[in-house]
Amino acid sequence: MSTATTAAGPAAAAAGRVTQARVLRSELIKLRTLRSTFWTLLAAVVATFGLGLLFSWGFASRIGDHAHPMPDAATRAVTVPLQPYVIAQLAVGVLGVMVITGEYSTGMIRATLSAVPGRLPVLWAKAAVFGVVVLVLMEIAAFATFFGGEAILSSQHVQASLSTPQALRIVTGVGLYLTAVGLLGTALGTIVRSTAGAIAALFGILLVLPVLGEVLNLTSWGKHITPYLPSNAGGDLLTNAPDPGSLAPWTGFGLFVLYTAVAMAVAAYLLKRRDA
Repeated sequence: MSTATTAAGPAAAAAGRVTQARVLRSELIKLRTLRSTFWTLLAAVVATFGLGLLFSWGFASRIGDHAHPMPDAATRAVTVPLQPYVIAQLAVGVLGVMVITGEYSTGMIRATLSAVPGRLPVLWAKAAVFGVVVLVLMEIAAFATFFGGEAILSSQHVQASLSTPQALRIVTGVGLYLTAVGLLGTALGTIVRSTAGAIAALFGILLVLPVLGEVLNLTSWGKHITPYLPSNAGGDLLTNAPDPGSLAPWTGFGLFVLYTAVAMAVAAYLLKRRDA
C-alpha cells in the first residue's frame, strides 16, 4: 500500500467525521428549507406586530373617551402593544414541536439518527438553531411593535419609551419568553414523538393550567401554587403590574426556564434510550 493511500485513510475519516458544527449546519438547512418554518414564523410576527398596533389603536381610543378616564393608562401603555405575545406563543410553540415531530411523521428521523449515532447532538443542534432564530426574529418584532404602538399612543400623550421603568425588561422579555416556549415545544415533541400529542400537551401547559390556577385561587392553599405554574411564572417577566403573591419578574422567568430545561433533559434521556 502506498504512502499516499495510507495518508488518504485518516484524511477521509476526518472529512466524514460527525461534529457538532456539521450537525448544526444540517439542522439550519432543514429549518430554512421547510415552508412550515416560514409561514409559522410569519404568523408569529404578524400576530405580534399587526395585533400590537391594533391593540394600541383600540387602547388609544379608550383613553380618548374622557367620560371614562383610565387612571392606570400610563402603566398599561408599556404592555398593551405587546399583549399579542399570548397569540404568538402558540405559533412559536407549534413550530418548536414540529421541528422534531416532523421528522418522526415522515420517518426521516431514522436517517438523521443513523447519520448521527450519538443522537444527542441532533437534539442540541435543533434546539440551538431554532432557539437562535426565534430569539432574533421575535426580539426584532417586539421592539418594532413597541415603537409602533407607542407612536399610536402618543396621540393621547401617554406613550412610554425604553427608559420608562421596566419597559426595556418587558420588551426584551417577549423574545426571551417566546424562545423558551419554542424550546419547551421541541422538548415535548421529542418526548411524545407525535405532533398532535405534543401540541395538546403544550397548549395544556400554556392555556389550561392558568385557567385551573384561577380555580385554585379560590382556595387558601391554591394561592400558594398558582404563581409557580409554568406560564404564570414565565409571564411575570412581561408585566409591570404583577398580581399579589406573584413571583419577581426574573425569578418567575428563571423558574419557567427551569421547567423547560427539565423537559429538555427528559427529552434527551428518552431520545438516547428509545428506538427511532
